[in-house]
Order: sequence, then C-alpha cells, then structure tokens
Amino acid sequence: MKYFDYAASCPLDQEAAEVYIKAASTYYGNSSSLHDIGDQANELLEYSRAQFARFFGVSKDGVFFTSGGSEGNFLSIQTLLTSKEKKGRHIITGMAEHSSVLNSLEKLRQAEWDITMLPLASDGRIDVDAFLDAVREDTVLVSIQHANPEIGTLHPIEEIGQMCRENGILFHSDCVQSFGKMDLSTIAHSVDALTISSHKFYGPKGVGAVYLNPALRWDPYVPGTTHEGGFRPGTVNVPGIAAMAAAAEKAVSRLDVFSEHYKVLRKEFIKSLDSILKKCTIYEADLPSTIGMRVAGLEGQLIMNEANLRGFAISTGSACQVSMQTPSKTMVALGVEGKAAKEFIRITLGRETEVEDVRQLGEALVQIVRENL
Repeated sequence: MKYFDYAASCPLDQEAAEVYIKAASTYYGNSSSLHDIGDQANELLEYSRAQFARFFGVSKDGVFFTSGGSEGNFLSIQTLLTSKEKKGRHIITGMAEHSSVLNSLEKLRQAEWDITMLPLASDGRIDVDAFLDAVREDTVLVSIQHANPEIGTLHPIEEIGQMCRENGILFHSDCVQSFGKMDLSTIAHSVDALTISSHKFYGPKGVGAVYLNPALRWDPYVPGTTHEGGFRPGTVNVPGIAAMAAAAEKAVSRLDVFSEHYKVLRKEFIKSLDSILKKCTIYEADLPSTIGMRVAGLEGQLIMNEANLRGFAISTGSACQVSMQTPSKTMVALGVEGKAAKEFIRITLGRETEVEDVRQLGEALVQIVRENL
C-alpha cells in the first residue's frame, strides 16, 4: 500500500521513537513529584519546553503541552475567553476550520455567543477585507487556521493579527497543518495563541503543544488544575513530549530540503495526469505537500475506494469529517455546491514518498477516471 494521507497522520520517526523508549524507561517519574526521580522527569519536560519556545521564537513561559490538536484548540479558545478585557460575545472564525474549532464554537453558540463564519475567497484564503467587515465593537475573539488542511493554502495571519491588535481582539490560530512545514516564528508573534499536533510532523500520537501569550492573565478552564501551569489537568506525558521535540527538531532543521522534495513530487504528479487534466480542478497550494483536487463527474468517495483497491491510500478531506460522507468544508467555503462539492479528493505527500510513487498514483487515477466516466 502506497500512503498519500500524511495530512491525516504521519508514521513515527525512528529517532523520535528511540527518544520515547528511552524517556519512558529512564525518566518514568511523574514530573510533578517532588523526589529526585520526579525532578529528572521535570528537567526533561522543561528542556522540551525550551526547545518548542525556540521553534516558535517565544518565551518558554508561554508553551504548554496537550494531548494533541483538538484539545489544544478547545483549551486555547476557552482560555482566551477568560482573559478578554473588552466586553462582548462575538467571535469570528472561518467556515473551513477544523472540526475541533467549529464544534467548540458551536458549544459557545448554544450558550448565546454570536459566531460569524467567513467563507474562503476564490484563491482559497480568508479575504482580509471580508474579515475587517465582520469585525464589530463586541468582537472579542478570532480563531483562523494558518494552513487549510485540504488544499494547503495559507491564510494572512500576520495581517489579521495586526487588525486584531488594533481592535483589542484576542487571536487564536490552529497551526496543526503548518508546523514542521514552515517557520512559525513570525506567526507566533502575530497571535495570542496557536496550536500544534505531534503526529502531523512524525511525532507520536496523543501529544501536542499550545503557545499562549504569557502577557495575558487567564484562569484555568478546569478549576483547581495545577498541571501545565493550570492550562490542562492530568499527568504530563513526558516521553511523548520528548519524542515530539525530537521529531520537531528534525522537521524544523530540514524545512527547505523537505519543501523542495514536495515541490518536485507535486510537479511530477500533476504531469502524470496530463491525459485527464481537462477533467480535473487542482487547487493552488502554498504548502506543496498538499494536493486538493476534483474530477468532474466522479465522487471523491468512489475515487478513494478505487484507489484503495489498487493499493493507494488517499482521502476525501480532513480525517475528522470523512466518516460523515458530507461535502468537504473547504469546498463549501469556496462556494462549490451540489455534486461538485463531493468530487473532492486530497493527496498529501511525505518524506518517504518517491517520484515513482506519485507517477504510479497518477497512472492509477487516470485508469479510474477512464473506467468510470
């Protein structure tokens, strides 16, 4: 089976796996325990925290570890709301945000918060003017993802962040899809909180991190919480965090190498579709590892199933929504309607992907299209 669903999850990096085993067997104490074994675990935890502070270009006082992107998004939103200084119950987000963000905001809507959801412009990005038009006197929070997980476009986080500062609005960005693929240091200084998830950049599942501006005064979402400075309850996953830091170190140190690799693969893949390109819509991407596309007249579910039978693992969008068999949120946000919205497929590339792999996938898709149209 050839794997083309790296945006959903990556295999664990071998060096990160070795770090996990060593940490779990050597630094096994509870990092909150006051004895020497607990201190050793805490030292490893704080070393890892300092690493992520360096990756983000921020103070380590603002780095908190979580169980992953979904929890990180939820806690970031809830925590920022406890630190707001202006009055109001209006929040702005995007229509194509991750389900963990949209579900968190839906819960707030049920509690009588007012939520504005922005569509995507024709280029697949949040339009800055449309965002500014949505800002109101009672807007207190914005949550806009950095990278779209389905077509790989980057939203104008720095511009939106400047507007939020000028209007006294707190700003969260889901950076799960962009961390490990690009430098986030400028993004971290444009937001009040950002979220990442380990298994998106070859770290272990079940661990992630949040940057929360240390200048903010906030209250724990769960009263009485002491772990992670009150940000989240529960024993800290020190081995997972150490392994995540090792995976992040490799990803960040080789950003340019991996980016060039993906650009070559993307070009070769599109070239392999030459005979059916007139039937395809391939969306432009800022992240070359993400290829979002539609084949006119064929449902994405059919193409995905046929590709699977031929030994290729692709997807029809974000892993948190595919089981619902609903249209891609990105397609809906772009104004693609009806049957066309269900034509979407996503192909994402990884470090292990080779040129011959994408050529073979392209050949398989050409065969699927010819057999079904």
